[in-house]
Amino acid sequence: MNHIMYKSDVTITPRDLSEVFQASGIKRPYDDLDRLQQMLDHANVLVTAWDQEKIVGVARGLTDFSYCCYLSDLAVDEAYQHQGIGKQLIEHVKAELNEQVALILLSAPAAMDYYPKVGFDKIDNGYIIKRTN
Repeated sequence: MNHIMYKSDVTITPRDLSEVFQASGIKRPYDDLDRLQQMLDHANVLVTAWDQEKIVGVARGLTDFSYCCYLSDLAVDEAYQHQGIGKQLIEHVKAELNEQVALILLSAPAAMDYYPKVGFDKIDNGYIIKRTN
């Protein structure tokens, strides 16, 4: 396994985020760099995974650091999946929070079996107003 470094103190570009999204297979607007910049600007938790100088994973969240954190993105380059990188990204996000903060996410259908393996409990009491664009 490659030596992966996890960082929460680096600024990434929309192009970096786009590359991870594309390489991971996650459905995100990877061709809309302005929108990706806004996603980066307004996130207050960002942990990245690096293989040397190559970004291979990202966890991006929105939180009040007191009650809840919405983990809006967890993406790992497909070539690096099944190595524990996603789990480590989640652990690094949790380390930036405290025990009073719940970590919440919406899962893509293909990832429904993954999240219980990394410590998430399934909940049925959620609702959504979907985006129109």
